[in-house]
Amino acid sequence: MDVIIGTFDSISEANMDYTLTMYLNQYWRDERLAFGKETDVLALPGDFSEKIWVPDTFLANDKKSYIHDITERNKMIRLHGNGLIEYGMRFTTTLACLMDLHYYPLDVQNCTVEIESYGYTVGDVVMFWRDTPVFGVEEAELPQFTIVGYNANDRKERLATGEYQRLSLSFKLERNIGYFVFQTYLPSILIVMLSWVSFWINHEATSARVALGITTVLTMTTISTGVRSALPRISYVKAIDIYLVMCFVFVFAALLEYAAVNYTYWGGRAKKAKKRDIREAADGCQTQDCKELPKDLGIIELHELAMSPIASLRHRQGKSYKDPPIALPSFRIHRPCNPVRSKSSNLLNNIPKSNQRFLQSLKRTPLKISFPRVKDVNIIDKYSRLVFPISFLLFNVTYWCYYIL
Repeated sequence: MDVIIGTFDSISEANMDYTLTMYLNQYWRDERLAFGKETDVLALPGDFSEKIWVPDTFLANDKKSYIHDITERNKMIRLHGNGLIEYGMRFTTTLACLMDLHYYPLDVQNCTVEIESYGYTVGDVVMFWRDTPVFGVEEAELPQFTIVGYNANDRKERLATGEYQRLSLSFKLERNIGYFVFQTYLPSILIVMLSWVSFWINHEATSARVALGITTVLTMTTISTGVRSALPRISYVKAIDIYLVMCFVFVFAALLEYAAVNYTYWGGRAKKAKKRDIREAADGCQTQDCKELPKDLGIIELHELAMSPIASLRHRQGKSYKDPPIALPSFRIHRPCNPVRSKSSNLLNNIPKSNQRFLQSLKRTPLKISFPRVKDVNIIDKYSRLVFPISFLLFNVTYWCYYIL
């Protein structure tokens, strides 16, 4: 038995199959049909196969096949004088090919043609390849793959109905990366680089930077969706998934970087405005009557006295008071405008030492998380202009070295 490869029509990762057109030639000897010398050859129509014995050959991994019938049914029989029969046919078949897509699209696949007898066991029919089992592999071309080799072998398959001879032809297919470079990788790289443009845009141009960030994020999402639509729904992670996810992370991180810049900038301005208002209110307090001030500015809670530096002022004065002990007040103390510190100090000095110690025990140091203070928000953009490209470059070097070398 031998095979002539006509064309590789298509390979589908989504359906895990491939389609090819080939010529299948089978040879056997039937001495009952001998009629003369070996050199005598009689060409017969394909329908003659219905009148003689032919092997019940089928393709074990076949999904759908058909024999071409233009202009006549593409089958032929040649009968030699010594009883040797050549039985050939031309057909197109779609065969199952279990693919490993962990390295997709930098992968190498092995797709096979499994030929077997349907009803005859090894005790009835012995099938084997000829000395040259395959022809036409060097001339066959695929748009996305390169046939780097093939291997023909035979083995025995033990099934419930008996032991059968199986001939296997395996094609080693290496995927061409050029299509994916221009379709997926290069657009993703350009989108990531486009997201870095926001680092050079003024941080006050909120609409421009936000629009750029959202556009790049949505574009990366569209690219990822298009890639996944051409692949089966498999659970493991593919090489292209890792690349697209990391590109999405870089694009999204660029958008978050502006969120940090915007928060730092406007948060700092709000704090400065608040301090300025407090300072202006304090300056105005010295020139106005206390009655004109809001009640909030003329009242001090008792716990504010305990946490204020008035106690330290009293200790520096070195004075002691022997006033009778009083109960801890739970009221607010109104203070005048100008002599705030002196009268507050007198109030604190009038409290016995035991009560002062109790007030000191009420102090609680709140838990604060300290963040590095950024005085100039442009520093964040300056560092991002350097950190993002270097990080993306290191990722690309690691990625391509791992999957190609």
